[in-house]
Amino acid sequence: MFVALRDLRAARGRFLLITTVVMLVALLVSFLSGLTAGLAHQNISAVESLETSTVVFSDTGSSPSFDSSTLGEDQIQVWQRAGGTVDPIGISRARATVDGASPTQVALFGVSGTPFGNRTVTDPGTVILSSAAAKDLNARIGDTVQLGTGNFTVRGVTGDDWYAHTPVVWMTLSDWQAQNPRSGAATILAVSGVPDMSAVNAAAHTTTTTTSGSLSAMSSYQAENGSLTLMTVMLFAISALVIGAFFTVWTVQRQPDIAVLKALGATTGSLIRDALSQALIVLLIGVGLGVGGTVIASLFLGDAVPFVLSLGTTLFPAAALIVLGLVGAAFALRFLATTDPLTALNQAR
Repeated sequence: MFVALRDLRAARGRFLLITTVVMLVALLVSFLSGLTAGLAHQNISAVESLETSTVVFSDTGSSPSFDSSTLGEDQIQVWQRAGGTVDPIGISRARATVDGASPTQVALFGVSGTPFGNRTVTDPGTVILSSAAAKDLNARIGDTVQLGTGNFTVRGVTGDDWYAHTPVVWMTLSDWQAQNPRSGAATILAVSGVPDMSAVNAAAHTTTTTTSGSLSAMSSYQAENGSLTLMTVMLFAISALVIGAFFTVWTVQRQPDIAVLKALGATTGSLIRDALSQALIVLLIGVGLGVGGTVIASLFLGDAVPFVLSLGTTLFPAAALIVLGLVGAAFALRFLATTDPLTALNQAR
């Protein structure tokens, strides 16, 4: 650590440059992680709140899809006769207005049963708004919301639920069917406790997947999440390469110094620990500043950008960058192990 600290003081410009690069990479990675989580939340949060283990789609001959799934009353009855808990759910979109204000696009969730916990409407003609829908509509409990051709009374406001980047409005299944007469009796079924699902699928011409697996049935989620995740992984790789290249060049330039230290009795292990300590200091400062910048920036974003600030979007990327940076720096350590004191000193002359 003694040599590492003296190197940091002696070459402040070089280490300031690499620290700045690490800070910018950490800022970009942590901000992209928060943006990825924010976009995912506005895409799938309503579906993630399902409290059942299995989701049933109509069998269209291709992969399950929320957009193409349409279930008839006979298909629902086949599942209900199979035992267990079967809750039909209708999903569609509509324009919502309050008191003639500008219309807002919302996602209508018609629900029978309690697959979403307390997000349940029991009285026809009433709806529950997500917090985002209530904010966009400037609506409160007791207000009248126009959805399509019908008027509904706001019975409550729940959490921040979204579906395909659209705030959710909850209503009874019968009201949803009246609003969407051509969309079948339901879009999906939330099922749990059915013993022989394969036989029921064959009889009802349906297909099933897990609740977490049903997220892939949203094409927008797959495209967004896959692209942003790939970008994040590439940034992690770039970070390791940049830090590894810097310390490789730095170690090669220090070969005469390393030779002197070895000639004076310094062990290879102590030099390796010293070099890794040097890299760790640079990484801690750079990553800390980058993540701190993301936290500060998120405070000013508000609702302008779908951003989620959590341990998963700050501490995890920070830890990953530090580990990958140390791995990249470790590739430079081969010069410490292979440097011969006499040869290096002769070359320096």
